[in-house]
Amino acid sequence: MDAKLLEILCCPLSKTPVRMVSRVEIDTLNRLISEGGVLTTAHKPVSTIMSEALITRDGKIIYRIEDGIPVMLIDEGINTLQLRDFPT
Repeated sequence: MDAKLLEILCCPLSKTPVRMVSRVEIDTLNRLISEGGVLTTAHKPVSTIMSEALITRDGKIIYRIEDGIPVMLIDEGINTLQLRDFPT
């Protein structure tokens, strides 16, 4: 992701800046998605494995990146409080 774009992106709800999800975080997230039970903030199941994602700097919400485009929609975010073993 372009560094300049990353500098200006923030959570649409909290206005908290975001960072790229680390490899360890994405691997953990994908394992939890494949096990089932991961929900969006709108309580819809997440079934798509992610290759890239953004997380708020406070570690509370994850936003997926699809085809290089950040999906910064509140209802599409993933609240990390539901993720056991997530390394925040």
